[in-house]
Amino acid sequence: MSEYQSTRGGVDTLPFSGVITEGLASDHGLFVPVEVSKISLGELTDLSGKPYDEVFAYVVGKFVGNDDIPPEVHQQIARDVYSSPNFAMPSPGLVTPVEQVGEGLFIQNLYDGPTLAFKDMALQPLGRYLEREITNIGGHLAILGASSGDTVSAGEAATKGKRGIITAFMTPDVGMAPFQKAQAAEYSGGNILNISVDGTFDDCQAFTKALAVDPEFNQLGALNSINWGRVLFQVAYYVSGYLQTVGKDIGSPIDVAVPTGNFGNILAAYYAREMGVPIRRLIVATNENSVLDELVQTGVYRDTPSEITTSPSMDISKASNYERLVLDIMARDTTRTRLYMEQFEKTGQVSFDEFGLPMDTMRRIGFESGVSNHATRLSSIGRVYSEAGMFIDPHTADGITVALQHRDPDVPVLCMATAHPAKFEDTVREALGVVSPRPERFVGLEERVAGRTDAFVRVPKDIDAVKAVLRANGFANRT
Repeated sequence: MSEYQSTRGGVDTLPFSGVITEGLASDHGLFVPVEVSKISLGELTDLSGKPYDEVFAYVVGKFVGNDDIPPEVHQQIARDVYSSPNFAMPSPGLVTPVEQVGEGLFIQNLYDGPTLAFKDMALQPLGRYLEREITNIGGHLAILGASSGDTVSAGEAATKGKRGIITAFMTPDVGMAPFQKAQAAEYSGGNILNISVDGTFDDCQAFTKALAVDPEFNQLGALNSINWGRVLFQVAYYVSGYLQTVGKDIGSPIDVAVPTGNFGNILAAYYAREMGVPIRRLIVATNENSVLDELVQTGVYRDTPSEITTSPSMDISKASNYERLVLDIMARDTTRTRLYMEQFEKTGQVSFDEFGLPMDTMRRIGFESGVSNHATRLSSIGRVYSEAGMFIDPHTADGITVALQHRDPDVPVLCMATAHPAKFEDTVREALGVVSPRPERFVGLEERVAGRTDAFVRVPKDIDAVKAVLRANGFANRT
């Protein structure tokens, strides 16, 4: 059976089914596989040209014991989730199409799901797996998340109406795009609760972590990338993206460029590489909130207050998923990992040399990075539209900007397109003078929810106020 351990070593190992309902480990760590399953070039060759649902089921099956969840369950969930009209496809089975947009430059479209964000790729199946596990044990799962962007609507779409599950999201009152906020409002009600905090994403994330160890709320589940299921389910599209990019040249390397704030999406690429997918460099693209760029370039992980930008889903100063990589950097030593993370949490800064590691450790293990800003964001949106006739959103533009900084003429670079450009019309209009057409179901979205005064419960930046709202809506632990 495939087993999972906490990065901090303070809890017993669990199977996959236990990990996804647990969320954050009780020792404050994150769950990771005890061993990363491998995939051979022969297996990649066999997967080449297969529909995405088959790639997904095969990859997930590598990380889940058959005695925990049978292979046919992965296959059925994948068929149900990755089908039209749930996911728009240019051809049958092609859920994450790759398109060349320049010399050696490729984009993988990850956003044609129910909420027009790459988060759908992992959250849609996660909602199905969670409902299956909760139904099997006849239980109840209360989920709490924090986000400044697409995780909100994607998580709510994934769990809306699911048996035995209630979901709450905390979001900053200011910073989300109007489209994103309207999506969350549309899902509000029933088993979905939206809490608007008078603060930043980092405040919301801090409340989430504090509640995870609060005796009254410490049984809350997670939908953000704290949940291992989110990371695992994203690994599949790196396999698909690799196969599409290289065609028949399986075994030749590619680089990947990923816009990331919480380190979850780039971490999935790392695990794909650890499996054996020939990914050479993992290129981290940040916006003005450049904590991860500083980490890669200098070896210093520093807590810097986040600022609001025009790529808001990356307005993050603490990259929750980085801890999973730290465990590998520390040679799977959970004690050193815990001490490293505790120092960061207590002092707001930690560096590799304090733990006997080279300051360029991230680059030595294949990471590169760069920073994008509003001006370069606009430039990349314009460049891709001019050269390929493609609209891209601001986060994808951050990825393109940094990919161009590191482009190697001998190795193709695959950039992740993470959100539909219609979600960020103001920035796209500023760059191009026009906006991307919306899918029909989203036309008039903001107007439809304009009168929903009950869509968000507004609270001050105070954890006791948050607790009161959660308590009143059934999110406290059940005895």
